[in-house]
Amino acid sequence: MKEQILTKNAPEPIGPYNQAIKYDNMLFVSGQIPLNPETGNLIESGISDETNQVMKNIKAVLNEAGMSFDDVVKTTIFLKSMDDFSIVNSEYGKNFESSTPPARETVEVSKLPLNVNVEISCIAIKK
Repeated sequence: MKEQILTKNAPEPIGPYNQAIKYDNMLFVSGQIPLNPETGNLIESGISDETNQVMKNIKAVLNEAGMSFDDVVKTTIFLKSMDDFSIVNSEYGKNFESSTPPARETVEVSKLPLNVNVEISCIAIKK
């Protein structure tokens, strides 16, 4: 049975979807963008800060589902510009320093929601 995961510690969905769906021991986290859930404002102070906010949002959703970055098995990173790859890669990687990094792809896209520079989604499995 699928279960909706919703936390006030991550941005509310801006469309007809959920922050995440939990199915059995699997969690499918929707793409997170650099929205500050406390203010509702976009973080626009540079790709490093934007990536950190995205990862904070993912962490909040994982925590709400009783999971952590240790449980993440797959991520997808969408970038507005592949020129940001090394900075995003560095900031993203800090969240997996104490665990085995997940499988991943990173793609450049022409446009993202609210015209942000980065969006990241993931799949986690509780061991």
